[in-house]
Amino acid sequence: MNKKYRTEAMAAIHETMAALHKVGAIGKQTMRRFDQACLTPVQPLSPKQIKAIRERERVSQTVFAN
Repeated sequence: MNKKYRTEAMAAIHETMAALHKVGAIGKQTMRRFDQACLTPVQPLSPKQIKAIRERERVSQTVFAN
């Protein structure tokens, strides 16, 4: 899944922090804060919107859920 960042600068910061998290230099809680600060928020979808996407892509509920 591709991540969407607020800006290119935020993308660079987040990627650096993700590398530090991977090697254990920063903790999970700190990484969550960087996720909130750098990543574009995900907007919730209504059941009707989800169904429309699934039907547009012509996939079953099981395939879509996976």
